Amino acid sequence: MIYGPILVIIGAIIQLAAISIYIRDTLRGQTRPNRMTWLLWSVAPLIATFAAISNGVTWAVLPVFISGFGPLLVLLASFIDRQAYWKLGRLDYSCGLLAVLALVLWGITKNPEVAIIFAIASDALAAAPTIIKAWYHPHTESATPFVLSTFNALTGFTAITAWTFSAFAFPAYLVIINIVLAYSILGSPNRKPLHAKLNA
Repeated sequence: MIYGPILVIIGAIIQLAAISIYIRDTLRGQTRPNRMTWLLWSVAPLIATFAAISNGVTWAVLPVFISGFGPLLVLLASFIDRQAYWKLGRLDYSCGLLAVLALVLWGITKNPEVAIIFAIASDALAAAPTIIKAWYHPHTESATPFVLSTFNALTGFTAITAWTFSAFAFPAYLVIINIVLAYSILGSPNRKPLHAKLNA
């Protein structure tokens, strides 16, 4: 599997490029990230990373790590422009509270596999406000980063040498959630057709 680590590194580079696009759009005021989502997105994958490493996973965990490091950069970028963020509501705080609860439960268990389950639950709860926002307000999101992130997540499978739950669970989740996020933006009934944007 000599090509596995190489593909994982390429995927990580693509993921960083995707994050750069999102940061660029945020700084331009074209994208308004939900800070609750991006904060928790930076925490859950990093927890899953350390849990997987402690369970013997090597290169396959790189996409997961990048999936946590990238959102941290987006979160920091949202503070540069006061208008470059989405105002939080009850749903955001509720999902955030449940996501934090999932992380606390991980801290109690100290079990790598259980930690990954709670990390996935936390990440999914963190994603919920952005999925809803993207569906109703697709103009506040950028789809390209999520499309590229799907490829990054897929590269994690090429480096798996032992198909354990710790190795494939979070990469599989990342593929699914990025597809859902991309579709929420591109498939939204509130998304303006290209010709409408050009004539606006």
